[in-house]
Amino acid sequence: MFSMLVEMLRRFREEFGYNPQVVVSSPGRLDFLNTHQDYKGLPVVSIGVNLRSYCAIHRREDSVCRVVSFNLKDEGIEYIDEFNVENLALKEGRWFGNYIRAAIIALREQGYKISGFDAAILSEVPIGGGLGSSAAFTVSFLGAVNEVFELGLDRKQIAELAYHAEHDIMSIPCGRLDQYGSAFGGVIKIETRPPYRVEEIPFRRGIFVVLDSGIKHSTAEIHPRRQADIDRGLELLLGMSDLPESLRRKLGRKYYEPKWEEISEEEIRPFLERLPEKPRARILFTIREHRSTELALKIMRGEVPDLDYITSILGDEWRRDVEKALRSSDPILHLIGVIMNQQHALLRDLYDLSLPELERIRDAALSAGALGVKISGAGLGGSLIALAPSKDIAERVLKAGIEAGAKRGWVVNIDVGLRRDL
Repeated sequence: MFSMLVEMLRRFREEFGYNPQVVVSSPGRLDFLNTHQDYKGLPVVSIGVNLRSYCAIHRREDSVCRVVSFNLKDEGIEYIDEFNVENLALKEGRWFGNYIRAAIIALREQGYKISGFDAAILSEVPIGGGLGSSAAFTVSFLGAVNEVFELGLDRKQIAELAYHAEHDIMSIPCGRLDQYGSAFGGVIKIETRPPYRVEEIPFRRGIFVVLDSGIKHSTAEIHPRRQADIDRGLELLLGMSDLPESLRRKLGRKYYEPKWEEISEEEIRPFLERLPEKPRARILFTIREHRSTELALKIMRGEVPDLDYITSILGDEWRRDVEKALRSSDPILHLIGVIMNQQHALLRDLYDLSLPELERIRDAALSAGALGVKISGAGLGGSLIALAPSKDIAERVLKAGIEAGAKRGWVVNIDVGLRRDL
């Protein structure tokens, strides 16, 4: 943190000729557990990590806003955005300043008075690395504005404003995981239905490795197809004349309508067996991954169930791995690794989100000592996240993953959320 703060202060002075009043930072995040569940209204688990986005800001007396991205400057591309806060609109195309503009629009929609400012961004969060770089950027900026204009916003309000800016104003098809993960940091359970409660989980074990496959994927293509499969399955289920009324009341016609938390695999299995393969798999995935996430949360809170209970949730095929984890020197950490592996298998086998290239990287990471490795984000490319018990093993996992085809990677620790550094 200290070196990044010093670098930011130096570069801000060079760019603007004076010191910033405030420097704020927020972390990148890992899409840890219950991937592909937020759009169904199910909770997700995020981890804030120690690659951070920094925003320095100084309030002006006029209505002119100047924003500099030092990362873009270092790349030798256009890096300055300047606009008048009283005449604000997004620019055409992919423009970094649109995140700033959208955030200000979101604030002004809620009645917050924002005048001009000079601001600079310096981020350690790699773009396109599966770490939520845009959310970290937006959250850190909103945090800086909150401090310098004394708006009195809390972390949840900042997360909601960042989500509104990206999802509603910029029309980016995101859930709330990125913005909440960056605002709160640590390990958090995020409820994705109103009122969007956050539970901070007291878990600080292990070291994580992010392995970027370098394979580009389109969230906008992946999500709608899986959602359509679920909708088809729900339509067929509701058309079954012998479907019990108790189960029918828990379902709905759109993927976000069922009371997924209340549906057990046991009660729905006889009816799922009549569905075509894809709708059946998508619904089964939804139920199984949510159950394993609830198990993981129980374990991370410090409650370790017995072997039979754990395997009743994960499936008997995981019994040997669970037995080994329970016998280890750190059962909690090793069990979380098993659950990561189980959730990857669900994403691969029931949601069709893996690729041979991802499996090669994953196998290499596991062989190098990772306790668990799973897809992060939409899948069909992007990044894998691995859990290691020590820094030495994490470094081995990173090396093995890159040798197996990952284009880049990072060893990261769990870190705090939005904070003021100056």
